[in-house]
Amino acid sequence: IASVNRELQKIPIGQRDILFFVHGYNNTTSDALLRLAQFVQDSGFQGVPVLFDWASGASLTRYVYDLNSALIARPKVPEISAILGRTNAEGYDIFAHSMGAFLTMEAMKDSVQTGRFNANGRLQTIILAAPDIDMDLFRAQLAQIDTKFDRFYVLLSEEDSALNISRRIAGGVPRVGASNIEELADLGVVAIDLTKISNSSSGSHSKFAGSPDVVKLIGGGLNNNS
Repeated sequence: IASVNRELQKIPIGQRDILFFVHGYNNTTSDALLRLAQFVQDSGFQGVPVLFDWASGASLTRYVYDLNSALIARPKVPEISAILGRTNAEGYDIFAHSMGAFLTMEAMKDSVQTGRFNANGRLQTIILAAPDIDMDLFRAQLAQIDTKFDRFYVLLSEEDSALNISRRIAGGVPRVGASNIEELADLGVVAIDLTKISNSSSGSHSKFAGSPDVVKLIGGGLNNNS
């Protein structure tokens, strides 16, 4: 808490926000740190980034291992959120990628059930980038989370190669991050289709970090939460 507050103190009042980043499948800790640091640098995010690092197997062949690790980590998200809630941050933004979005949604659902979701009222933005979540499960999760929250975004791409593989592993069930924009909009979230973005240096699954246009768009949105 003291460490985060020291970093917040360096930032002008009105910009003292925390970006809570949850990485995805097939990431080492070093991968996740680099991805977050690069995103903050490229996007111009003005607040304090915090990484939630869970035990990914960091291998393409360990998908089920990662899925189980995400479930194991689920109770820790509300614990860390409660700690961050004791800092001097003026607001909080959640940014979750891939399987990290599955972990985040499950944790938020649990927090709603225990009355802890956004208890301090400082949650500003939720962004799920290429969420690796079963579409039916997502509907069930949203039914328990207030989707009237104004700034709930889903970044999707219908040609996401990683999610197409995930769909095959899941027996053909569609993934949220590679779904139809109209279907998501009907569920009460703001869906942003990145399918036509072709300048991503990070491939089709990480356009939020690999496309300069997308990175700047997200950074501008996060810096103008007020």
